[in-house]
Amino acid sequence: MTIGFVTASSASTSSLVSRNLETAEWADAEVPLLANPREVIKDLHGLHRPSPPTAIVAVYDPDGRIRASASFAGRVGVVDGWERRNALLSHLRRVIPHDLRLRRPARTAVLLVCRDGSPGWTAEDGAWMWGLRDACVLHGLRCGSYVTLTADGWNVLGENRSGRTPNSASRPRSTGTTAPAPAPSGGAPEPVRQAAVY
Repeated sequence: MTIGFVTASSASTSSLVSRNLETAEWADAEVPLLANPREVIKDLHGLHRPSPPTAIVAVYDPDGRIRASASFAGRVGVVDGWERRNALLSHLRRVIPHDLRLRRPARTAVLLVCRDGSPGWTAEDGAWMWGLRDACVLHGLRCGSYVTLTADGWNVLGENRSGRTPNSASRPRSTGTTAPAPAPSGGAPEPVRQAAVY
């Protein structure tokens, strides 16, 4: 006689799958569109100068102005959104206070991931998407666009908008703004490459 218990391995696999979003699920989430994605991407690229593998999370005010941003090295091969969510929350907390006191989120978080490989969706992108969505809920933000930056150019996943420049190999133009990362409080150096508060 077999009793219908779920084994630990299958339960683990099921939870991993639930913490990963596909492009269609992302498109159905009604993420607000970027008014001018190329300019947003050029600005973030110029400010943070990313190379693979780097993630940039940026928070925008309702008027579209950037309020804060942080870039950090992202581990390759992570397909669990839980880990991505924790990394994003950690860096959001360093650069901007939460908005949980508001009835509705007013500011929007956008995530750009500079990585190797093809510009299309991957399981790692799905983990970043899940992580961004959950981090926004926990920080009181609206979940904004998810952008990949590869050698082929940039791609706003779920929106069918893309371009060739900037790309993961291009030299960023100078924005005239520099903001060094905060000094670590002891122990091992932090992976934050740059953080900015405006």
